[in-house]
Amino acid sequence: MSHSPMRRAAVVAFSAMLVATGLTIGVGAGVAGAAECSPTSHATKRDWSTVWITHTYDKSVTATEVAAGTLVTYKSVVGTTSIGNPYLNTFIDYPPAGFGAPVKATVKRYTFPGGQETAEFTPVPNGSGYQVTTTGWFINAANPVTVEMTYMVPEDLPAGSTVTSGGIKTKGTVGIANTLPNLTACFTVRQPNPGEVVDGSLDETGLGSSEGQLSATGSLEESIARILGDVLGGLISS
Repeated sequence: MSHSPMRRAAVVAFSAMLVATGLTIGVGAGVAGAAECSPTSHATKRDWSTVWITHTYDKSVTATEVAAGTLVTYKSVVGTTSIGNPYLNTFIDYPPAGFGAPVKATVKRYTFPGGQETAEFTPVPNGSGYQVTTTGWFINAANPVTVEMTYMVPEDLPAGSTVTSGGIKTKGTVGIANTLPNLTACFTVRQPNPGEVVDGSLDETGLGSSEGQLSATGSLEESIARILGDVLGGLISS
């Protein structure tokens, strides 16, 4: 069966539109040539205030590449490597410049008699950071305190740029208190994956539907094949 030049042109134009909107299979997760940055950092404290017991402080970011407009989580761990039982009562996290308040904060800490348990806490502003507080979280070599703060990455960050967090500050019994501005974690901003942006872009162009939208958890290839089949089939048969 032959097709008119107009129909063939419509097919080509639609395929080009898919490429322009980013609906292509095999989109890379990162940007080549992005500046190197470390997703983790580590510090220790060992002096008269710790009774010459080593206290440890770690901060990391949950992903080395994160898309603008999505969530990123920073994990900080405060612990000790030997005997000694400090109590941590205040933890302050300093996010990257330009970030808003955390959308979620959790603390994994020792509880009696349950052992290590995780609970959600409400962070409050403290200067340029956000803090969670308690009457005292017990710490020993087997039971560090782990704080996770989740933030929304600003939508205007360009792909390929690197984002470095601020440090942390701790307060508590003598020894565990510390100010660590250089305990940072860095990630690279990547292009959004099709599943992270396609719901909105399809709706805006009139191609979205309750059954045909892509998602980050669905099969990208199957979804694109279904859209192509439906649209191209309509163009060819018309």
